[in-house]
Amino acid sequence: MFDDFLTGAVFGAALRASGVHEPAIIASQLNATNWHMVQTFLAGSGTSVLLVALIQRLGYLRLKPRDYSSLGLFARCDGNILGGLLLGAGMALSGSCPGTVFVQLGAGIPSGFYTLAGCVLGGMVWSGILGPALKKRTKTAVVDKPNKTNRPQLAQLTIFEYLGASGFSTALGLTALFAAIVAIISLFAPPQTRGVVWPIAGGFLIAIAQMVSILIRNKLLGTSMSFEEAGAYFCWVIKGRDSPKPGSYGTTVLTAGMIAGALLLPLIATSASVTTLTPPIRDPIWPIRAMVGGILLALGSRMGGGCTSGHGISGVSLLSVSSFISVVAMFGGGMAVAILCGL
Repeated sequence: MFDDFLTGAVFGAALRASGVHEPAIIASQLNATNWHMVQTFLAGSGTSVLLVALIQRLGYLRLKPRDYSSLGLFARCDGNILGGLLLGAGMALSGSCPGTVFVQLGAGIPSGFYTLAGCVLGGMVWSGILGPALKKRTKTAVVDKPNKTNRPQLAQLTIFEYLGASGFSTALGLTALFAAIVAIISLFAPPQTRGVVWPIAGGFLIAIAQMVSILIRNKLLGTSMSFEEAGAYFCWVIKGRDSPKPGSYGTTVLTAGMIAGALLLPLIATSASVTTLTPPIRDPIWPIRAMVGGILLALGSRMGGGCTSGHGISGVSLLSVSSFISVVAMFGGGMAVAILCGL
């Protein structure tokens, strides 16, 4: 439990130092006026890709790629697509994501409290109603549409399997690609920062948090499971103590550590408590909007099997095809809602 809390504290401090927890930074990325978030994301993901590749090449840890999230509707990855779109819409409405919402609490950002309330409500809906219904539907779809040989169909889960290359060489190529994109952004659209450090350095800090998670937890970062854990415990209380008690709460402990890390960072870096960028003129994120966004964050992340950290940082580090699909859907959904709603 302490390992989860410590990892969360490092991750929360890294996110706050990078400045990507600010609603204005998330909003300005989705309307393509400031590339701070993407630059931090690519720096963190690229470094994490290389880190995970080295860890696995040295035999320290073996990690399985993320499987596709299937709802049995139209494709093997339909859950990744629909979940990502919902999550992106939630990001646009709330100015948050399933990881940064906890940092917003630690930083004292008002909308974060309402967003988290929506996330918890969404977790209840998922654990009590939507999740079981979709799971039942998926099982029915598998029975109704068996393959001709009655054997399980093995999907290619990683991009290096599709490319016919080795995992390590693919990781090196992807890291180089991300570095090139970061350089292009720096050259043609240098982002403004609200963080303690510049976006690229913020990405490196996030990768350090990933390394801490690997070394002391033997697993990668991810936060959205905490919403499902909260919902499962709520359902357990409602159904009565005679029902099976949920056994998982590790991610909840990690997110508690994130709040603590974000809260304590100003004690180390006093500039973490002030902003260096004048906020853009825009309507504030009202409570109802933040709560609706939070509900979508929870439902989307659980439907897609991960969030901006679970898919965007960790899943991409494992070169998982499902994670790349989810990330594209997240940003696509977020940008579409931002444009349509004028956010």
